[in-house]
Amino acid sequence: MKLDTSSYYPKSPLDDDDELNSTPEPAGPVVEERPAPAPSDGTPEEYPDVPETEAERAADVVATGFSWLFVPLLMPVYGIMLIFGLSILSFVPMGAKIGFTLIVAAFNVAVPALLILLLKRFGLIDDIGLNGRKERLIPYIVTILCMGATAIFLHFKGFPLWAVMFFVGGAATGVVELIINFWWKISAHAAGVAGIVALLIRMMHDGYPTPDLFTWLLVSIAVAGLVGSARLWLRRHTLLQVLAGYAVGFCTVYFLTAI
Repeated sequence: MKLDTSSYYPKSPLDDDDELNSTPEPAGPVVEERPAPAPSDGTPEEYPDVPETEAERAADVVATGFSWLFVPLLMPVYGIMLIFGLSILSFVPMGAKIGFTLIVAAFNVAVPALLILLLKRFGLIDDIGLNGRKERLIPYIVTILCMGATAIFLHFKGFPLWAVMFFVGGAATGVVELIINFWWKISAHAAGVAGIVALLIRMMHDGYPTPDLFTWLLVSIAVAGLVGSARLWLRRHTLLQVLAGYAVGFCTVYFLTAI
């Protein structure tokens, strides 16, 4: 005969509450859900805000200064100054040097800078530094046209072919950067300083250089490294974007000035 043992352990009213409030254990392992990564346009990953040290703030100031001192718009001006100072064109009268330098600056600095300020004024760009990939389309086109116009002007003024082709190389660099910019953000700063390095190397072969040219070549290589480092420090580009800029700027100018 089976014994009834239910009376040995009376049922408590709390038992029902425990059963109602209990949550069943999952059958399988728990997988933590993580938010999907935000879409990226090729810019470096942003890091969470953390307090900066004095050394980091100083490095930010220096890197920002380098970025503005060697902004791509100034590379044609630096280029014509080096051409007049370190090649056979160093014998050109000072008045002519200043005049041609101002014309190059007007074509390649004043016109693009005015356009960028107008785009900012009408809300078409958010940053005059053009750090966003989508903000660079119109400035790229204008820069290409200005570099091409400078090359044509210097050609008709009787400049050596290698000097004219430096500006053609700058325009070609802009075309390559414009095409790449549709999918990826390449470093225009790196391309600009690498083009200066290529110009100085070409001048050693074809420009009847002055004795100081080799020193300036070493300086330009050091500046190129510092500018690339500054862009990395400011997180405006990845290492691959900086290296790609070096490659495009150097190869385009070097091979076109060899024509």
